[in-house]
Amino acid sequence: MQPQPARSADPRTSIATAFALGVPRDYGRARDLARVREPKRLGFIGYDTQNRPQWLSPRAARAWTRMRDAAARDGVELQIVSAFRSVEHQLGILKRKLERGLDIVEILRVSAAPGYSEHHSGRALDITTPGCAALEEEFERSSAFAWLSANAQRFDFRLSYPRGNPHGIAYEPWHWCWKTSSG
Repeated sequence: MQPQPARSADPRTSIATAFALGVPRDYGRARDLARVREPKRLGFIGYDTQNRPQWLSPRAARAWTRMRDAAARDGVELQIVSAFRSVEHQLGILKRKLERGLDIVEILRVSAAPGYSEHHSGRALDITTPGCAALEEEFERSSAFAWLSANAQRFDFRLSYPRGNPHGIAYEPWHWCWKTSSG
């Protein structure tokens, strides 16, 4: 059995730190994004492309396994780049980008602010396939993206950030989120 990933001790502390680092206090309202809670339980879903263990909420994990297996039966390999991330982990991403000299506006165009990422929910996956660079738009030209576009909805997964999305987040053809029937 895999150990559970680290969770945020108090997500509010990480969110407050993000505001202090320049995330606008009206970020959620301005981007039409709700704060996302970390799940109580997570299910191990395998290893990512860097051989790190990954988790999703139990129902999303089962849906991911069914979707991955269906794609494999159709000759398409779906690989995990990233799944669950704690609010604290997301804050670390923000800090590292700021340390590299990126502007907060630029960062928030490509990454959700700590507390607002679908990855916190344990329902979101960043996906790639062999031969594609991870987290690059070129993924949209892959057979994996074509398969996901045609089939992911059957497994209750959807593309979260299409071109021109209302959240002001850059197009991410690799980012897919599992939704329950109630949304």
